[in-house]
Amino acid sequence: MPCAAMIPETILRLDAVTKRYTPSALPAVEAVSLTLQHGEILALLGPSGCGKTTLLRLIAGFERPDSGTIYLGQQPVCGTYWLPPERRDVGIVFQDYALFPHLTVEKNVAFGLQQLTRQGGLAAKQLQQQTAEAIALVGLTGLERRFPHELSGGQQQRVALARALAPRPSLILLDEPFSNLDVQVRLYLRQEVRDILKRVNASGVFVTHDQEEALAIADQVTVMQQGRVEQSGTPEEIYTAPASRFTAEFVTQANFVTAHRQAQGWESELGYLELPAQAQIGAGEVGLTQGILMIRQEDLHLEVEDDGPLVVRQRQFLGREYKYCLTTPAGRFVYARLPAHQPISVGCRVRPVIQPQQLKLYPPQAQDFPSITSFPQGLGT
Repeated sequence: MPCAAMIPETILRLDAVTKRYTPSALPAVEAVSLTLQHGEILALLGPSGCGKTTLLRLIAGFERPDSGTIYLGQQPVCGTYWLPPERRDVGIVFQDYALFPHLTVEKNVAFGLQQLTRQGGLAAKQLQQQTAEAIALVGLTGLERRFPHELSGGQQQRVALARALAPRPSLILLDEPFSNLDVQVRLYLRQEVRDILKRVNASGVFVTHDQEEALAIADQVTVMQQGRVEQSGTPEEIYTAPASRFTAEFVTQANFVTAHRQAQGWESELGYLELPAQAQIGAGEVGLTQGILMIRQEDLHLEVEDDGPLVVRQRQFLGREYKYCLTTPAGRFVYARLPAHQPISVGCRVRPVIQPQQLKLYPPQAQDFPSITSFPQGLGT
């Protein structure tokens, strides 16, 4: 007989969690619900002030919600029952590492295990073994006797991760763990941290405002705005099918172009487009005559033509590709990313080539159409 499919174990669940810092203030977190399965990594992504760090502190137990319930596994840890942070079986990696400067790498990593030893749940020999295993896991074997000031920023971050992993918690929380590192170290370490968590089948929640970082590391991404969940899904879902204009603007590198409905489709400065129904995110209702087209930079292809409607104003070399800044007939800027092997010179006129199935159309906002009533003719793609 074929084996029955295994049901994923839910390691974290939030039900309608709300937090206000003062009774009269707007909620820092409002009615947030989400789940995380065992072994998955969840990114809380959003701009500063959106509530993502507050949400992490609520999960850790550093803050109490005003309403709602948080479950770790099957156990409620807040709501009708309160479980303090030290009893939540959660490891935490802080933004500034929070290492003890007077303790060696070994003693910093062992610090989280000492409480278990005092409670009789871990023998001294096991403490030494788990400390050594955690140090080896993050690649710091041989540096056990060094102090934090003798380590690079990336090494300090690894110590902080080893300390969080040493007690083998059910959940790891990471608060913008790479923000203090330079670009090259950050790119390398973020993949290494993902590999380490996957190697031990750990579940993790990490906070970031870096879209690329969230998409690269996480299995699931929750985009937040003003304390609420804007969209949750896989990195691919968030990037390719943003459910709102906010998500599209924050996560994708896209252009947003005003468009008007005409008999033959949607008219814009980039041409006439017939959009499939799935591309019209709330903007395809009967009677709606204006919308905003989302065109990702990598989906805007260009063909050099003497009478093309767009003009190349700037070109940036990014290694594998060029990023072009183009002006439209109305003087607006749009951007395109194209492979570096076919450069287009600054000053050239180009015609945009767009595949309609790669577009999204969103309802307009008040500021989108200050005085525009029509677009130049003859700009078809």
